Amino acid sequence: MKSFIVAISGASGAIYGIRLVEELRKAADTVHLCVTGTAFSIIKTETGIDWLGKSEPETEKKIQKHYSSKKIKYYSETNLAAPIASGSFITNGMFIVPCSMKTLSGIANGYADNLIVRAADVSLKEGRGLIISPREMPFNAIHLENMLKLSRLGVKIAPPVPAFYQKPKDLNDIVEFVVGKILDAGGVKHNLFKRWE
Repeated sequence: MKSFIVAISGASGAIYGIRLVEELRKAADTVHLCVTGTAFSIIKTETGIDWLGKSEPETEKKIQKHYSSKKIKYYSETNLAAPIASGSFITNGMFIVPCSMKTLSGIANGYADNLIVRAADVSLKEGRGLIISPREMPFNAIHLENMLKLSRLGVKIAPPVPAFYQKPKDLNDIVEFVVGKILDAGGVKHNLFKRWE
């Protein structure tokens, strides 16, 4: 059984994480999703989607309804007892899309103060794939040093940088390309954009 972890942290570009979950649910039996409190408000501001419920189960129901799928399991960022916090819980990799600089710093410095950073720490210690999509511009030296540290540990750094050789017609085409490249980094097959020939 294939399962992936997706985390959406509090940075602009939540649409990439939302679209990534949609694709991963096609390729996996389960997608384990963690969303920070700040990310919920960003999702609502940037997309109009309101996932936040009064409890973890209520939020999960809203997310499952959004995707018309029970394959998505949601965990609060404060739920350090969630299965994805343990190395004994097997997954096929983790994506953090978008990845805030706070989350990036927490991972790079081993400061697991929430479920996203703990799950990323588990991915690193267990040698599983970890793909992060840092969302900031411009990067300062601290950001770059943290990314370099993680890259040297095997983390794939996949910023949401669009390409234009496929001649995007609208914003959706740009989102599809970026999400496709993130899936490529995780070794997940897709048909989101036409490849260079």
